[in-house]
Amino acid sequence: MTQVVATFYKFVDLPDYQEKQASLLNYCQTHQVKGTILLASEGINGTIAASRHGIDQVLLYLKSDPRLADLTHRESSATEPPFERMKVKLKEEIVTLGVSEVNPNEQVGTYVTPQEWNNLIEDPDVLVIDTRNSYEVDIGTFKNAMNPNTHSFREFPDYVNHHLNPNQYKKVAMFCTGGIRCEKASSFMLKQGFAEVYHLKGGILKYLEEITPDESLWEGECFVFDERVAVTHGLAQGSHEMCLACGHPINDTDQTSPHYEDGISCPYCYESLTPEKYARQQARKQQQ
Repeated sequence: MTQVVATFYKFVDLPDYQEKQASLLNYCQTHQVKGTILLASEGINGTIAASRHGIDQVLLYLKSDPRLADLTHRESSATEPPFERMKVKLKEEIVTLGVSEVNPNEQVGTYVTPQEWNNLIEDPDVLVIDTRNSYEVDIGTFKNAMNPNTHSFREFPDYVNHHLNPNQYKKVAMFCTGGIRCEKASSFMLKQGFAEVYHLKGGILKYLEEITPDESLWEGECFVFDERVAVTHGLAQGSHEMCLACGHPINDTDQTSPHYEDGISCPYCYESLTPEKYARQQARKQQQ
């Protein structure tokens, strides 16, 4: 049965976030909703999947808290359940940058709608930065966007401090999957003295949902953090699969590589495959 997949986040002061965990988990399980929701003092971040009724009920439940009354979400669909269970996790941050003084509830960059985005990033005076991790950028990004080559979002502040000078780059435009990383990244960059900082409202997913392929400056597919692996324009499921050994998205060409062995290795992790790791992967594969 087709499942509705809903993603949402909001930066908002939630000093009682720990108290919300048990009741939220119970409510989701009661309505057969699966996925992951992160709670922190700075807000909420989640991706959940269920029937139309289940998703609607959980969203209504979340919005019953006045602080989340204006919570917005994005929807797509999956032909198979994308999650195996429901998890509600308590975190220090709903997206981990690791810089405690950065607070998107106090300051963020300028939001740019998908309809305005093309004009902005085609401006030669604008530096366009993909704030996602390298394995996400590998399968798709915006034309002429800079890749910081980070392995985690925690590395982004170091990248900015070592490679970007606010006196050189007056205008910066950033994007990420759903918009949440850019809220923190834009807040951080404003604190570093960058004069004009813009970010794509709703992220890549909103852009792919609203901008037609013939008008699009997006190249490739967009990695998503569930069993769909990647999506394309219209949020249709993409062509990539997941390497079960390292988690890197792989395409048809990757699977024809001599370094690819189902459940064992792929071209992205073959070089780190020790005999001990090979044995563990073989044993795990045989147990499946």
